[in-house]
Amino acid sequence: MKTTSIPPSTGVALLRDFSLEMTGKDTSKLGEARQSIPPGTRINVTYLGNEDLALRLDAATTARDLGFVPVPHISARRLASEAALREFLTALRAHGVQEQVFAVGGDPAQAHGPYDDSLQIIRSRLLQEHGVRRVGISGYPEGHPQIPDVTLWAALTDKAAAMTEGDLDGDIITQFGFDADPVLAWIEEVRARGIHLPVRVGVPGPAGVKRLLAFATRFGVGTSTSIARKYGLSLTNLMGTAGPDRFLRALAAGYDVARHGDVKLHFYTFGGLGATSTWIDTFRDKEGLK
Repeated sequence: MKTTSIPPSTGVALLRDFSLEMTGKDTSKLGEARQSIPPGTRINVTYLGNEDLALRLDAATTARDLGFVPVPHISARRLASEAALREFLTALRAHGVQEQVFAVGGDPAQAHGPYDDSLQIIRSRLLQEHGVRRVGISGYPEGHPQIPDVTLWAALTDKAAAMTEGDLDGDIITQFGFDADPVLAWIEEVRARGIHLPVRVGVPGPAGVKRLLAFATRFGVGTSTSIARKYGLSLTNLMGTAGPDRFLRALAAGYDVARHGDVKLHFYTFGGLGATSTWIDTFRDKEGLK
């Protein structure tokens, strides 16, 4: 008989309907990893500056053809014009991969066109016009290195309201972190502010410590010695690797559906799409959560 360190009901609830993230360049890897990914899994396709429309469409249509649900990203500040947004949405619809998208401000400090943030895209009504029915938006449990907390909260509240007004379903996908405590506290604050969208907690897939810390620095994620120890990172052995098992156990231990509402997991595949999907499959089996 298997034993589990995560309460089965909680673990299954968190790991049911998890989502994964890939870039356009990961398309071939998705096919290789398909056996370890449950059919119907949402696959978010990023909108990077060094990728073009054809690459993004190929990734989204491949995800669909393999039996998954593609969720193309829209990076507001990377769009040069309204026409560029219309072109992208028209292409998604023509390929039948338009129903779910993830709208984010994006990395550029200055907008390349008329959209400063994802709220403007949600309010434009162009999403509904092109057949979008569900929108994912960003959440930042540990804040953002360039954006004040008061601005982040206002943006989250405004986007949730705009989605309701526009008759769009959706969810919140959080930035990844190494400490479950601030994530759970943030979700409680989200609910206290009257936002009841499902939350997908960002989780870094298994990767090298040096790589994880580099991404953490880039996104302003806390990596103090105590947090690193809780997660299983070694700040003295940057050549090692780490998986999110401790984080997931801590998240499951603190998760209370009455206080936190609908919570799932979203895996950032820093360690590779195949490595992450295999790790999840192995973890679910080891913890008795299948």
